[in-house]
Amino acid sequence: MTTLPSYQPYEPRQQQLLPSALQEWLPEGHLAYYIGDVVDGLDLSAFHARYAGRGPRNQPFHPAMMVKVLVYGYATGVFSSRKLARKLHEDVAFRVLGAGNFPAHRTISDFRALHLKELAALFVQVVKLARECGLVKLGTISVDGTKVKANASRHKAMSFERMQRAEAELKSQIDGLLARAKAADEAERNEPELDVPAEIARRQDRLEVIRAARERLEARQREADAARGRFEGDERKPRDGDGNPKGGSYSRDFGVPAPKAQENFTDPESRIMKRAGGGFDYCFNAQAAVDDAAHIIVAAELTNNGSDAGRLAPMLDAVHANTGEHPGQVLADAGYRSEATFQQLQDHPSELIVALGREGKAQVRIDPQRRPLTAQMAAKFQLPQTQQAYRRRKWLSEPPNGWIKNVLGFRQFSMRGLAKAQAEWKLVCAALNLRRMAKMPVS
Repeated sequence: MTTLPSYQPYEPRQQQLLPSALQEWLPEGHLAYYIGDVVDGLDLSAFHARYAGRGPRNQPFHPAMMVKVLVYGYATGVFSSRKLARKLHEDVAFRVLGAGNFPAHRTISDFRALHLKELAALFVQVVKLARECGLVKLGTISVDGTKVKANASRHKAMSFERMQRAEAELKSQIDGLLARAKAADEAERNEPELDVPAEIARRQDRLEVIRAARERLEARQREADAARGRFEGDERKPRDGDGNPKGGSYSRDFGVPAPKAQENFTDPESRIMKRAGGGFDYCFNAQAAVDDAAHIIVAAELTNNGSDAGRLAPMLDAVHANTGEHPGQVLADAGYRSEATFQQLQDHPSELIVALGREGKAQVRIDPQRRPLTAQMAAKFQLPQTQQAYRRRKWLSEPPNGWIKNVLGFRQFSMRGLAKAQAEWKLVCAALNLRRMAKMPVS
């Protein structure tokens, strides 16, 4: 006689006499509980203010619930509004935070877009909370930037040279269609399938889009040329401070972009930047300042300039604005070096340690007459204590960027435009901070 094995009871269709609490399905100390408790302690008055006075007939979802779902989603690598809406049905942690609410993906997307400013402001509250918990000491911070892909199609862009040709072609086509529209009724009857007014409108719309993109390129080029000391009518000749020609010539007139300069139609504020792994893409330059106590991000900013030069002072201002204090020591790589930056931060209370070249590479000779502050930084790097302090930069500033891209999986913005992308970057950094804080002992 065969003896059947003994198993634990398994009845998939068994109904429960009393409903169970969703909270019983998550282990104690789960990240969802931590984020829920933190959000309940944050100031959400700015979210509630939008819905004040709308009456009982217009009942939106509770802002606290929506914020919890969004923050937990970003902390666990779920950024799409469609995926968030699906998780509210399928994932226990999301259902615990949603507490029986199931907003549609459009509702989640609209809430995020409508409250971008308020969501970005939560980053500062999280930093202050980490400071109160003893996880931010501001003894040493490290500033670094990383390129994050913009929500822009590489196939919906056009070079300045192509814009000029396309404008001429479209103008010619529009003139031809206008001439056809004025033709005799007999000629129109011979081409009944062609809707001339619609064709003119379609080409006119395309012409306006290209023209606007060309004007943006030209405006940026004028700003760049003016920053180099150029001016309208300079005859392509470099000039000294007194306006006298000093030899050489520029390849293009003032304000004329390079033929290969490109503008993107889906996100005009994004810029082509070089990726770390090679190649180029439309990106934003995401900046983060990281505290050495628990790797908490204390400042998060965004720019559409691929260079880190000139960003150190704004980042230190953001650190002071978020924490109310200046760090004792600031570490930054060679991307932030410039005489202008050293001049701007000459009287800053923080100690600056900014590399002047790549590690292991021979330092370029610096003229102390032309760049005295850079020469002082080079002399400072000869000291063993400076070299030892700078060695901490790599393990301090680079891991958060790796966590954001490889652990959370955030490699591309969902929002378009510099201001919206900056708010989303702060939301990502706030979510990462909370994920770190949930695992850290409070001192």
